[in-house]
Amino acid sequence: MVAGIIIGASIFVQPSEINRHVPSVAGVLSVWIAAGVLTLFGSLVCASLAAVYPRTGGVYVYLKETLSPACGFLWGWAMFWSAHSGIIAASSVIFARYVGYFVHLGDTATRAVAIAGILLFSAVNYVGVRQGSGLQTVVTVSKVAVIALLLLMVAFSGAPAHHAAPPAAESAAPFREFVLAVSAALFSYGGWHMVTYAAGETRDPARTIPRALLIGSLTVTVCYVALNAAYLRLLPLDRVVSSQRVAADAAHVLAGDRGASLISALVILSATGVLNGVILAGPRTYYAMAAEGLAFSWLGVLHPRFQTPHRALALQAAWSCALVATGTYRALFTRVIYTEWIFFALMSVGLMRLRGRIACVPVVFAAAAILVAVIQIQADVQQATVGLLLVLAGLPVYRLRTRRA
Repeated sequence: MVAGIIIGASIFVQPSEINRHVPSVAGVLSVWIAAGVLTLFGSLVCASLAAVYPRTGGVYVYLKETLSPACGFLWGWAMFWSAHSGIIAASSVIFARYVGYFVHLGDTATRAVAIAGILLFSAVNYVGVRQGSGLQTVVTVSKVAVIALLLLMVAFSGAPAHHAAPPAAESAAPFREFVLAVSAALFSYGGWHMVTYAAGETRDPARTIPRALLIGSLTVTVCYVALNAAYLRLLPLDRVVSSQRVAADAAHVLAGDRGASLISALVILSATGVLNGVILAGPRTYYAMAAEGLAFSWLGVLHPRFQTPHRALALQAAWSCALVATGTYRALFTRVIYTEWIFFALMSVGLMRLRGRIACVPVVFAAAAILVAVIQIQADVQQATVGLLLVLAGLPVYRLRTRRA
């Protein structure tokens, strides 16, 4: 789940955005390594909390137990209305657009395929966590294998692009640009914490969850750094910056149209892994909130046969499909980074409060998370204000729910 959720479609388009902020080969690789280290630090924080609270709900449980129930509620509120459902909607559209590489699809048909993808993977997870996690394992193994194949092709047959064309002049990026580049890379690393949402359905979670977080985040970091090194080997830096589908362009250099088709199939496979993993993870938080009276009680009902939070799955699918149908997923998608990383900083504070001492990894991670969130908010204050107000709107709802409870 960790590797399958993180390695999504964005790694095949996001490098171009990063290179605009950091116009050097060394800078680009530094960005991906820095984002990988932050992801690893976040995984260590999450793993420490998962060992103490090996219960279904993940970040919601950690915030509720270490800081306050209101903080946990706001995380779940932001997940449903913004971050989590927005990722499902956007990933389904990426999935549909790459299906359109093989079969021509207009705008309406693209939306229909995206909605069909959401409904399909929601149905898979509806009938059991074993089916959902089994599909996740197959997809993850397949796409890591294809990435390895692409890297082998580069190593044995990829001619360095910089031998044919002189490299562009490289210069150090300003600190703010470097942080924006790291933020863009963190989006590609997003989702590492979602494996904790299903801790209550995991065998030996106190041991399994931390191992999954550490091994998964390290695996993804190695894959990402290697893939970006491959892009920069095959394509001149200015070509990477201007490319809309950098992975397909790199594959085209290696194997022509067949290579581009292979990468398009890989993006579909990656989007499948993201969709399935994110759909599996989210309802566990809504289920945990309902069990404690902070969400509608009917969301906390398990299916009598499949033992899955089927109503929470259905509600999540309905809202995600609505985002695809109306096109509002784009506005929500821009809020994912700063919304999540504000809560990640709070999660680190909660861990230090739980331990009763200040530790290096949580302090560094919390400081970096706040820095990323602040600079992202400054980049688009108007959109950020709307997003933050949407999160804060959960406070009166929380007051109402607790009063009724």
